[in-house]
Amino acid sequence: MSLIIADAVTAPAATPLEDARAQLAEAVAVLGYDQGIYNMLATPRREMTVSVPLRMDDGSSRLYIGHRVQHNFSRGPAKGGLRYSPNVHIEEVRALAMWMTWKCALLDVPYGGAKGGINIDPRQHSMAELERVTRRYTSEILPIIGQERDIPAPDVGTDEQTMAWIMDTYSVNKGYTVPGIVTGKPISLGGSHGRASATSRGVTHIALAALTHHGIRHQGATAVVQGFGKVGHDAALFLAEAGVLVVAISDQYGAVRNDTGLDVAALSEHMRATGSVVGFTGADEFDALDMLELDVDLLVPAAVEGVLHEGNAARVRATIIVEGANGPTSPAADRIFEERGILVVPDILANAGGVIVSYFEWVQANQAYWWNAEEVESKLAERMQAAWRQVVEYAAKRALTLRAAATILAVERVAEAHKIRGLYP
Repeated sequence: MSLIIADAVTAPAATPLEDARAQLAEAVAVLGYDQGIYNMLATPRREMTVSVPLRMDDGSSRLYIGHRVQHNFSRGPAKGGLRYSPNVHIEEVRALAMWMTWKCALLDVPYGGAKGGINIDPRQHSMAELERVTRRYTSEILPIIGQERDIPAPDVGTDEQTMAWIMDTYSVNKGYTVPGIVTGKPISLGGSHGRASATSRGVTHIALAALTHHGIRHQGATAVVQGFGKVGHDAALFLAEAGVLVVAISDQYGAVRNDTGLDVAALSEHMRATGSVVGFTGADEFDALDMLELDVDLLVPAAVEGVLHEGNAARVRATIIVEGANGPTSPAADRIFEERGILVVPDILANAGGVIVSYFEWVQANQAYWWNAEEVESKLAERMQAAWRQVVEYAAKRALTLRAAATILAVERVAEAHKIRGLYP
């Protein structure tokens, strides 16, 4: 079946949105759905763009642009992170919201996908300024969020303190405390044990399962982790704890390498002290782009989208790629990896640990009953491993890549929800 990509948004070539829609088109074609289903799933159900004025500490004013996109809520309220980055733009947010829809459906979490962001560099602002911009942004998007409508969570450039400000702003406007409006909150405000490291835990569970699937022993396996932030930092620690030799790690400032295995805990302390992996005495500095091409068992891109593309895919030598970031691999790179026999575990499976534990946090908040860390980790491991087995079996039966299998499974579930609910009116 030939599909025409919906023209609701005109985006330049090779944007995350175009990649997301290309993946959707492939899934819709395999499933035999018509153009109408594709158009409905390719287009966000609701989105809001707001101006966010900020009063600076020196008394001057600045204006930032913020977005909130709700891609789909046929299976439940919208769910997705909020990122603060100078690279935030509406097309990126639309793509990330779509990927969240597939992620929730694949892991059978009763949410639809959403995403938000402000085009701001948080490193250039004080805590007081970040609080003011967060509260103003929350006030602007107040009409479309809620614990049964759309539940934000931390993402790039935001953290549990950001979520606390959103929760307080929302609660003040409602006149009572609403813990379920956000996830990724501090424990003292109803956050869940294990939420901060949940995405990294999930990446590690999947990475170890992929190594086993490939017949590679965990102990002594080699890995590269691109990105040492929210996902990559703890993923590197957890992989090292499992016996994997993490030989190279990068951040936005540079990369370090030790072919006998980095002391990830010591590197973490160095980063806390200096703000970067650069200058770590237990390793050699290395080009951050070249590290993607090292000959290792496992590559974990855990930073931003689009780092593996047609221009470098032929030089990647990792046996397995586990996507810790959202959209790090372009469709052209995917085809090259498939031809070369490189196993790619897609983001909607690999980094789904965060949304799983966000769901746990939301459930706990609604019940006013909290689980301990061991219960959360056990439930997370069970959900991740079950999803891994399901995707691997589906892919094997139909001779599909893991990305195609995961996307098809997810799209089928969302489309089924659309069909059962019907169109109103």
